[in-house]
Amino acid sequence: MTVTAPKTDAVLLAASDLARSVLEDVAEPGTIGAHLGMDLLEERLGMHWFECTSPGYRGWRWGVSVARVSRAKVATVCETNLLPGPDAVLAPEWLPYADRLAPGDLGAGDVLPFRPDDPNLEAGFEATGEEDVDQMAFFELGLGRPRVLSAEGREVAASRWYDGDHGPTAEIATKATEHCTTCGYFLPMAGALRATFGVCANEWSPSDGRVVSLDHGCGAHSETDLDHPEPTPIGEPIVDEFAVDLEPAERVDRDDEDQAEQSDQAEESHGSDDPVTD
Repeated sequence: MTVTAPKTDAVLLAASDLARSVLEDVAEPGTIGAHLGMDLLEERLGMHWFECTSPGYRGWRWGVSVARVSRAKVATVCETNLLPGPDAVLAPEWLPYADRLAPGDLGAGDVLPFRPDDPNLEAGFEATGEEDVDQMAFFELGLGRPRVLSAEGREVAASRWYDGDHGPTAEIATKATEHCTTCGYFLPMAGALRATFGVCANEWSPSDGRVVSLDHGCGAHSETDLDHPEPTPIGEPIVDEFAVDLEPAERVDRDDEDQAEQSDQAEESHGSDDPVTD
């Protein structure tokens, strides 16, 4: 918004009081703040800026354009404006309803509106004549469909795929040792994109069922063979039957042994006096 002028205009620069007085007739009371300066838009045409103190317009500025004719010593007010400044709070840029859907937003049961002028499609052709023809060959040529992918549409799709997560610049591809072009799970595409893209059919790959470029790659390559390290050698087991471990026995006091013997003798003598009954 600010235009750098090669020179200043003293008459327009001195018209700040005039600009404020005119602005007071337009703005709500108490919403005109400090003078922020003047920008010389063109020769003999300038814009005085004033701070807007209204609570609902934070970062906005009052602008009063002033001008003068050649050799005039008095400025004239042209118009007043309330314009957003660099720090103004603004609403998001308007996006038409037709452009608000993004890839990935479509869910089950959703239907996109018909686009008769889709730049990625062009009119198709339909075969006429004999019915005993190679229908598969016609399908490859796009015959029988109202519209087919245009050259522009193919280029847009190819660029999106090649620059995406399944192209050569993906992190998983840069760390892979082999490319999809030599993988047994790689299914080439038909048509003009066959030389660049195919479909991954490896369930262990993160790209399974997705379009991948020939120079893409991952760790699930069919020919990947890692060098397995040799196992650490382990010696034969040794049975040692000659080593004897000695452990000290528990020490028993002599008094405890005498008491134990007396108890045993008393039990034996008591048992011999019991009458024997048949």
